[in-house]
Amino acid sequence: MDARRAGITGRAIAVVAFAVAMGYVEAAAVVYLRAALGQPAPATFPLQQAGPDERLALIEFGREIATLVMLTGVGWAVGRRGWEWLAWTAVAFGIWDITYYGWLAVFIGWPASVFDIDLLFLVPVPWVGPVWAPVVVSLALVTFGLLAVRAYATGHEPVVRGRDAVAGLLGGALVLASFMMDAPNILAGGQPGWFPWPLFAAGMLVASAGALDAVRGGRASRAHTPEGAPAARV
Repeated sequence: MDARRAGITGRAIAVVAFAVAMGYVEAAAVVYLRAALGQPAPATFPLQQAGPDERLALIEFGREIATLVMLTGVGWAVGRRGWEWLAWTAVAFGIWDITYYGWLAVFIGWPASVFDIDLLFLVPVPWVGPVWAPVVVSLALVTFGLLAVRAYATGHEPVVRGRDAVAGLLGGALVLASFMMDAPNILAGGQPGWFPWPLFAAGMLVASAGALDAVRGGRASRAHTPEGAPAARV
């Protein structure tokens, strides 16, 4: 048990260090890109065109996809069994996202408030929302990711049942819908409108319920059950 927990601590330090450093790199890249395009703030509305070289838009899409690949890669490298890789990916993603805004505040003084509107993502359409919304998502990812990692360390592997998967997918879809709902207006050159926070809150509640059920309903691994006794399944 002690060896497992020590191993978890070491991996946690590595994942946190990676995520904080990656948040720095991401924030620096955004500052450089916006300065090169004459847009000092990370989110400028109405959306500005990429400029005479339309390849910049494709490069930006690629950068966002590459970010997700990197975060998933570190989770895959650190996770040892079952869904543990996904738990570590959630932790890395959440810390990266939160520190990204922290580094931006250090670099350029933005966001000045958690209510500032940000352009969160561009694939497949613009995602828009107040800064507090992605931070709430990231805090949930870190919380449930660490709970899952702790469950693995204590020999109670989380079990993702069908109902948990449905809750996660449905909740995630509602959260994404709240971010993408204003996309037609943004693409048409408009200013961000009202953020549908009730839809966002519903999605977070549904997804969190599924994640909590999976973590709490874990089964004891063979390494932690009495000799000769089968692992209990809940």
